[in-house]
Amino acid sequence: MYFFIGLLVALCLVFVFLQARKRPACLKRICCCNPEEKCRLLQELIEPSGFDYEPSQDIFISRVDAWQRHFGYCAFFDRTAPLFQMVFDCEPIYFDYDGQTWLLELWKGQYGINTGCEAGIYAAGRLLSPDEREKALYQAVSDTGLLPMRISLYRDSHRLFTISRRHWWLAGFSMGLYSEPARLKMVLSVTFPSEGMLCACVEALRKCGYGQGDLCVDNYTVTICFQNSCRRRPSCRSFVRAFSQWKNRLFCRLYLLVTRPFTCNLDRLLYLYCFLPFAFRKTVCIRKPRKRRRRFT
Repeated sequence: MYFFIGLLVALCLVFVFLQARKRPACLKRICCCNPEEKCRLLQELIEPSGFDYEPSQDIFISRVDAWQRHFGYCAFFDRTAPLFQMVFDCEPIYFDYDGQTWLLELWKGQYGINTGCEAGIYAAGRLLSPDEREKALYQAVSDTGLLPMRISLYRDSHRLFTISRRHWWLAGFSMGLYSEPARLKMVLSVTFPSEGMLCACVEALRKCGYGQGDLCVDNYTVTICFQNSCRRRPSCRSFVRAFSQWKNRLFCRLYLLVTRPFTCNLDRLLYLYCFLPFAFRKTVCIRKPRKRRRRFT
């Protein structure tokens, strides 16, 4: 038994020694690469995850053609999210329009090592009774049903980012930042294609408890200030959320520690890709890359 323990320790020491020798070469390789090349490479690497990198704000934004679009949405996803390191506040807004039930949902919170927010628009395909709404599977809207959206995320009084796109699921994430959901405020603006759809959504928001201070309507655009959820949905027990947040905080610190001295996620992720490929794959949640591996020039 002691032999195997000693062998394990020896292998760990060899691994640390080899990685320590590799680190300076990785640092030099990244520092010598121009910003355009780094952005292009990172975009190629993270494309399978369904996100784009926006260098101007150092954040990650969901793609319109993201693979998540094919799976739709149901309330079960929110209830089990803490089991997968996602601890957030959510606000589902159900409303009926044009012969079917729609869902506009807002999320804000901690997603692994990311602080972020989301807004999605889904349709059930038919009218649902109130009892069916939280049990049904909703599908993302088609390309013709994409809505102009704009979201801003604030942490305390500091704005983290603002993004604006025509989308079915607009999401933004700041990597390496830890936050409790209660410290975040999300401001969402959605432009609807008709007055009828706008009125149906606004009426549902008011029924949920959104008042004049949290809601603003201008033409066909509604702006929602989401800070404290008006309708809380049952989820995993509090100790599961607390344990997930403890792990999220720990991995945030590890991410920042391992990727020092870099300060932006572009350099940090490319450093992980070069230095610890398995850690890079875990960080951006993508499958193992093909045998032909991209390298820095």
